[in-house]
Amino acid sequence: MTPSRSGAALVGALALVWGSNFLWIKVALDGLSPVQLTFLRMLAGALVLAVIVRTRAERLPTDRRFLGQITIAALVGNAIPYLLFAIGEQTVDSALAGVLNATTPLWTVVIAVAVGQEPHPTRTRLVGLIVGFAGAVLIFEPWRLDAGSNDLGGQLACLAAAASYGVSFVYIARYLAPRRQSPFALAYGQTLAATILLAPALLVAGRQDVNVDGSVLGAMAMLGFVGTGLAYVLNYAIITREGATTASTVIYLLPVVAVALGAAVLDEPITAGMIIGTIVVLSGVTLARRSRPDVKAIRRGHDQPVPSGGEPAAAPGSPGSGCGDRLGS
Repeated sequence: MTPSRSGAALVGALALVWGSNFLWIKVALDGLSPVQLTFLRMLAGALVLAVIVRTRAERLPTDRRFLGQITIAALVGNAIPYLLFAIGEQTVDSALAGVLNATTPLWTVVIAVAVGQEPHPTRTRLVGLIVGFAGAVLIFEPWRLDAGSNDLGGQLACLAAAASYGVSFVYIARYLAPRRQSPFALAYGQTLAATILLAPALLVAGRQDVNVDGSVLGAMAMLGFVGTGLAYVLNYAIITREGATTASTVIYLLPVVAVALGAAVLDEPITAGMIIGTIVVLSGVTLARRSRPDVKAIRRGHDQPVPSGGEPAAAPGSPGSGCGDRLGS
């Protein structure tokens, strides 16, 4: 379905918000450690979502089973990947981090198959996975690691963050999406749980001196309140007005936004390997997401937003993805 003009505008706005998060992480790291940045980001996002949930008079379940599930989702969908991206961007350009994030749907397919949530992939999807991960190698440019500003450890941290998103989407599709809980309430529960999980890490590994100036404060405000909080409103509006398939197109715009902002604002280099690798990865994602539609999954997809408040490529539980015919990232 072709999106309306307003729908296309919303998709563009969401891509700008999520794609710019990598820029804000890079800027905020000038004054904060990765642990400090990630904790404050989660706290700001949780505060925004708390206001939304309260305004909508929504409540979260309090049974032990749900609390355990939301905690696991927060760990693998928020705390771990957000922290890994912050660690990675200490030594990796923001543009490269945004490009590596685009591998999330590939990881989602691999993990879903590995845990038996999806049948063995078709030949087309298998080719897509091979092509996609080959593109990741091109992005890494291992033959140039000693000549650039992006080291292998930082790139692996970003790639591991994308894989963690994949784990979270598979987990949420299996345990939380069937609850039919309000997406805003789930998002609030996740960000709140992630904030609580990160508090001990802040006390142990986040006591470094801070160097906060206007640019750091502005970056954290954009990253936390907008990129981790208000982005849910945009994503939900797209899904409810245009459908989850339209919302999933954000995945193709995120790396473009991250690369453009990194080059324009931070003067980060754009290499041929990055451009070609990104095209190859997204081509692989297109193939890996190709499957027969699942009617139940499609119905679920129209009211389930992205479960992590970060830079995932789209919404789990929506059609055309990589998680059992559901969107992978």
